[in-house]
Amino acid sequence: MKLRKWQTECVRLVLNKYASNHRHFLCLATPGAGKTTMAAEVVANLFELGLIDFVLCFSPSVIISNDIRQTLENRTNKRFDGLIGAKGDSFTYQSMQHLNDEIWQLLKSHRVLCVFDELHHCSGTSPDNANAWGEAIITKIQGQAAYTLALTGTPWRSDNTPIALAEYQESDKRILCDYSYGLASAIQDKVCRAPQIVVTDNDDISMQESGETIESFSSFSELLNETPCPYQTIVENETVIRHIICQANNKLTEIRKVNPRAGGLVVASSVDHAIKILNILQNELNELAVIATYRDSEPTSIIKEFKYNSTPWIVSVGMISEGTDIPRLQVCCHLTRIKTELHFRQILGRILRMTDSPNQDAYLFMPAEKTLVNYAYRVAEDIPDENAVVRFENSETSICIDAFTGVLDIDSSEEYDAGHQIEIEVSKDAQAIEVSPYLNQPSLLTQTYEATLNVFGRFQQDILAVDVSPFD
Repeated sequence: MKLRKWQTECVRLVLNKYASNHRHFLCLATPGAGKTTMAAEVVANLFELGLIDFVLCFSPSVIISNDIRQTLENRTNKRFDGLIGAKGDSFTYQSMQHLNDEIWQLLKSHRVLCVFDELHHCSGTSPDNANAWGEAIITKIQGQAAYTLALTGTPWRSDNTPIALAEYQESDKRILCDYSYGLASAIQDKVCRAPQIVVTDNDDISMQESGETIESFSSFSELLNETPCPYQTIVENETVIRHIICQANNKLTEIRKVNPRAGGLVVASSVDHAIKILNILQNELNELAVIATYRDSEPTSIIKEFKYNSTPWIVSVGMISEGTDIPRLQVCCHLTRIKTELHFRQILGRILRMTDSPNQDAYLFMPAEKTLVNYAYRVAEDIPDENAVVRFENSETSICIDAFTGVLDIDSSEEYDAGHQIEIEVSKDAQAIEVSPYLNQPSLLTQTYEATLNVFGRFQQDILAVDVSPFD
């Protein structure tokens, strides 16, 4: 495989740093740029130079782990299945806590390269302040592996704790990367697509608590700011879902006229929510669609099959939001209640991978929630000036949101983005895996507050100036 320019540059820098007696290298490259291919090239070169005996790879999910294994085997013609004669293996971060001593002994008896994909899942500078995965790196790998190679597309954590193995600038505490390849460069090099982020709002919303006076609001943002109404109420309303899904499906249908295999992804907030979305796609829009959640017996197989077939839609709960390589995805609906910037950028990254198809449009559809829209404007700052990123369209409809109960919105959480394949991150002292109470939670469970919400106005989606946020 011919390497991209940035991959060639990065491989050269990695090898030069290792040759200068430095053991660690951190590569920041925007989601979709091809970090795994770059890492495989490093692995191949180190084997050819006779500098390593084995490779151990760690990543956030089973799907990503399998993709890394396949990429390494394709590039090196060596096995990485962990069996006799293999040159290494690929694990999830969760499995680090269960690896036997023979695996860790390899780092002391042989020259081992350890590769970490999406290193931001591992936190800590010492065993005292590390999470479970960070502690395993600090105590079993740091200083013992011949070399370490860390990859990330989003070099920060939602809880603002330091990332394992990383170094930070004293002045502003920003992470120090040995190589950085941002979204603007990736778009200019035609490595990544320039995304269009379509934000849906409504201009006539009314809400009535039990027996109270009806209140009116002119936007979702105003509603969320001035009432206890949770964002989840908006993303789980059938009419809001129907409008966003219809808009996204129209765009995907348009793209598929040119790229027949183009696909769409809906990131849902719960399994019940995902099933509701699936029913709209299949029964109302007559579209082929599949669903992948933790309740499925083999979600990995469902995602892998979708990757290689031509089914238009896949609906998922926390299974495809990070690292999963499905280049044919070109349309995405952000209908999860998770509102961290880390999670937002990882979801956006699923539709950025450039292919050889003639149409390279990429569209993300989402409700107009203040935090998410501000994230969109931050993405816009990374995009070349000629690309308008955030836009709105107009359509006439009216909706009614049924009675809702107060639910905690998730503005900062590592549990969700660490939860692929139920590979849940746990604290180092935990005795068992604890699934976050917010992950795959049934719809609107909590009590405490009830009201009826009606949305009668126009759905608004007009083009906005990229450099001006409507919420400032």
